[in-house]
Amino acid sequence: MRLKTFSGGLHPPDSKEYSAGCAIETCPLPEELVVPLSQHIGAPAKPVVQVGDRVLRGQVIGEAGGFVSVPVHAPTSGEVVAMEPRLHPSGRELPAVVIRADGEDAAAEPLPALDPATAEPDVLKNRIREAGLVGMGGATFPTHVKLSPPPEKPIDTLILNGVECEPFLTADHRLMLEEGEKILDGVAVLQRILGVEKTFIGIEANKPDAIDHMGCLCSGRNIEVVPLEVKYPQGAEKQLICAITGREVPSGG
Repeated sequence: MRLKTFSGGLHPPDSKEYSAGCAIETCPLPEELVVPLSQHIGAPAKPVVQVGDRVLRGQVIGEAGGFVSVPVHAPTSGEVVAMEPRLHPSGRELPAVVIRADGEDAAAEPLPALDPATAEPDVLKNRIREAGLVGMGGATFPTHVKLSPPPEKPIDTLILNGVECEPFLTADHRLMLEEGEKILDGVAVLQRILGVEKTFIGIEANKPDAIDHMGCLCSGRNIEVVPLEVKYPQGAEKQLICAITGREVPSGG
């Protein structure tokens, strides 16, 4: 079978053998957590807690500062011991909430349950915003904004990027193997919101176990798993769209 791909690209050693067979592990909680209020492109969150407050895991500690913004939540329970500029992954010092963990990991009251199969798309998008979901790319773009295209640009195709073409990285590979059903639960939510006709999952051919596993899970779900040539940058969004659909994103699109 000829693998789909795009024109050009590089073929660096993938070096994935170091971690591809290692199960996902949960990191132990540190004694202190520094939570930046700017965790995505757009307006930073506005703090809603003060020094001395006790917070619970999942509690909102920063509210969204605009449409292109999402709330920030406490990663665990503990006490707010500082609110001050701290070194940010961007290299700048930006406002952050510092939490001293209490070791209990007590959770806040969850949001009311929703049925994704019957909830209205706008309700689902608002829940995604409330959950603080953002993209995992460099811009960490708020997910609810990406799911709100202009009315004159309807979306007909959903593509899940399971390519992971970068050398050494295997996080997406392991996620597909260990949490494939949850991935498809998320797909169902996105399909409900976008009303798309077609859904694809692109996976590079150096992950045959993930291709087989996701293919089995997608059977009967109107989702097609597409094996792709091993090449960099196969996972870049415009190259991925071209490889799977044959369509080219226009300049500025």
